[in-house]
Amino acid sequence: MWVLSASGCRWLGAIGSLAVAVGGYTAGTLPVREPWGLWAPRGPALTVAGAVLAYLGLTLLVAAWWRYGVLLARGVREARDRVLGTLGWWTAPLVLAPPLYSADVYSYIAQGAMVLEGYDVYGAGPSVLGPGDLGADAAASVGGHWTDTPAPYGPVFLALAQAVVGVTGGEIVPAVIGMRLIALGALALIVWAVRGLADGDRSGALWLAALNPLLLIHVVGGMHNDGLMIGLMLSGVLLAARARWVVGCVLVGLAVMVKSPAAVALLFIGVMIARRDGGVRGVVKGLVLPALVAGGVAAGATVVAGTGFGWLRTQSVAGTIHTALSVTSDVGLGLGLLVGDDPEPVKGAVQTVGLALALVIIGVLAWRAWKGRIDPALGLGLSLVALVALSPMVQPWYVLWGAVVVAAVAWRSRVGHLLVVLSAALVYETAPSGRTPWYGFVVGGLVLGLGLVLMRRGSGATGSRPVRAPVVGGHMGRTRP
Repeated sequence: MWVLSASGCRWLGAIGSLAVAVGGYTAGTLPVREPWGLWAPRGPALTVAGAVLAYLGLTLLVAAWWRYGVLLARGVREARDRVLGTLGWWTAPLVLAPPLYSADVYSYIAQGAMVLEGYDVYGAGPSVLGPGDLGADAAASVGGHWTDTPAPYGPVFLALAQAVVGVTGGEIVPAVIGMRLIALGALALIVWAVRGLADGDRSGALWLAALNPLLLIHVVGGMHNDGLMIGLMLSGVLLAARARWVVGCVLVGLAVMVKSPAAVALLFIGVMIARRDGGVRGVVKGLVLPALVAGGVAAGATVVAGTGFGWLRTQSVAGTIHTALSVTSDVGLGLGLLVGDDPEPVKGAVQTVGLALALVIIGVLAWRAWKGRIDPALGLGLSLVALVALSPMVQPWYVLWGAVVVAAVAWRSRVGHLLVVLSAALVYETAPSGRTPWYGFVVGGLVLGLGLVLMRRGSGATGSRPVRAPVVGGHMGRTRP
């Protein structure tokens, strides 16, 4: 059947992406106030119709992506040669869509406006913006949890948001498009870095990393700054693997100044340096120099941005918001309700234990990478997966932190298989409106179960036989287990 071919998948995914974008015009994360009337609510009937259309489109996109992976695993030349073209087809419909699956972009715009208006973005939330301030319409559209929450982002990202607000005057539609251009730049960085790190099979790596529907709807559609963090971080790792570790650390430092989890990459760049130089000198150099370079970047960026060092105290604010995908928060809350009237102390203790366990896992992976047992890039990807799994706050798109890195070096490994299934399931957790309805968890659970069955039977999207990822180190040298 033509629809099962690479061309059929390309068209099917493009139609699905277009349906998501069109549905978003009535069922997306629309602003509370939008003077242009382009993204205004159209009534309950059209809202429901748009949501149904978006869900159907998303399912077409996921099905096309899964089938495309099967073709890549089978070595179909047409699929292998047209991955970038397919990415363009699937991305294009989302470029001019309203915000999808999240209201976070309104927070970004409001925080950029706060910087321009002279407010302390690390001391207050978007609610401080008055009716006459820039970004007031964006502030009115911020999700309830974030209205009074200080920014947990670094000054590099806030400077970009400030620039967007300055150019657009804080008008909702132009400002959102400006933030989407930043997201598209992040996608370009991800594509470049994944192609550079991929060990031979670039098409499969790009399939899991960039064609991934989870990335398309949340980085392009939702404009989450996680995409920029990943793009800068992975580009830094690529340059470090090519023995340009100073520039690599600079890029990772910039990534940390978008979102702090990128700091994990500094440890594995240090591993690359230690393996290259060898001995005690190499270990000391690997431990100290990446931190010094990134620290200098962080200090310089903070001074240039003029936002102050308040970001040092706001990194934990997100953890105060409960999300159902956080295992440690759910377990802590359950135990806390069992032992007393106030579950928060127990919940906090369990969250702390989870983060400590994540640090232990990261340390073990770094040790294994130093010993040459796994690729440092793969160690980074697995570390980020562990960090997300054990974090006090987890959103669906957080899985991309590790998935994109793993995709670059081990898309056909067992971990790669699992990340494929998780990506396909997690796209359903959030509605186009940004809410998390109960049926999203039901559909996501069904997709997760089906994907695990297919993976176990060897008929999943990544082929019939899991492949153990080789240990590669770019210019750090190549070894095999």
